[in-house]
Amino acid sequence: MGNLLKVLTREIENYPHFFLDFENAQPTDGEREVWNQINAVLQDSENMLTDLQAYKGAGQEIRDAIQNPNDIQLQEKAWNSVCPLVVRLKRFYEFSLRLEKALQSLLESLTCPPYTPTQHLEREQALAKQFAEILHFTLRFDELKMRNPAIQNDFSYYRRTISRNRINNMHLDIENEVNNEMANRMSLFYAEATPMLKTLSNATTYFVSENKTLPIENTTDCLSTMASVCKVMLETPEYRSRFTSEETLMFCMRVMVGVIILYDHVHPVGAFSKTSKIDMKGCIKVLKEQPPDTVEGLLNALRYGYQ
Repeated sequence: MGNLLKVLTREIENYPHFFLDFENAQPTDGEREVWNQINAVLQDSENMLTDLQAYKGAGQEIRDAIQNPNDIQLQEKAWNSVCPLVVRLKRFYEFSLRLEKALQSLLESLTCPPYTPTQHLEREQALAKQFAEILHFTLRFDELKMRNPAIQNDFSYYRRTISRNRINNMHLDIENEVNNEMANRMSLFYAEATPMLKTLSNATTYFVSENKTLPIENTTDCLSTMASVCKVMLETPEYRSRFTSEETLMFCMRVMVGVIILYDHVHPVGAFSKTSKIDMKGCIKVLKEQPPDTVEGLLNALRYGYQ
């Protein structure tokens, strides 16, 4: 919270000003190959969110089984309720791996020489839009996950039951689908408060460390430019009037917050420092000018860093 207050006392000028067409950007011939790869991933994103939103959990069945340990029927009912849910959780986790690769492909395209990050974002608006769509999906997924404690409860029950059966030398069919190694990786993923954002942060950090010949500034400048462009579009009536949907405003705000958090994870001194290239005061001001119930989660994400 201290960082948030500090940046409110700073003035920063000269940030990139141009319109990113989040609603209508279409790929050029040069973008087409990467765009097709990313589009194949993004096509599944809405289904993932719908599936997560509909996730009810097996809380009652698990409670009944725990309270009646000798009732075989209740044990079977709980297990049969949890197994399909674990398969669903595996699908979410596997989608995060696809998203990780997609983000790295986009970073490669949007940071490579000879163009600057600003030039890339202006020239390759369809890829910039896909980058934004990944961030938008990520924050929406994590918001839903944080509001659903059943996910971790179901998975914990699954792990305990598997461990108990392993001690008794029993092999269950679902282990062919979710083996011990997969269960361990899923457990680490769902232990995070914001697993998708953590995945993207790790992917961005990995991209920087693997591309040693590429200055880290190429990546951080790409993120700071995206944040600045979103801020300018939100605070400039001329740009805002070009959006045809109110949902695009929310999209823009989520993307701005998402790139700030990525920047904060990747940049050596973070987004809140005096040397940050992101106008944090301006970004926070834009959010605070919106109806409180629509941006509370985004402001909290900036306050607490989605650690």
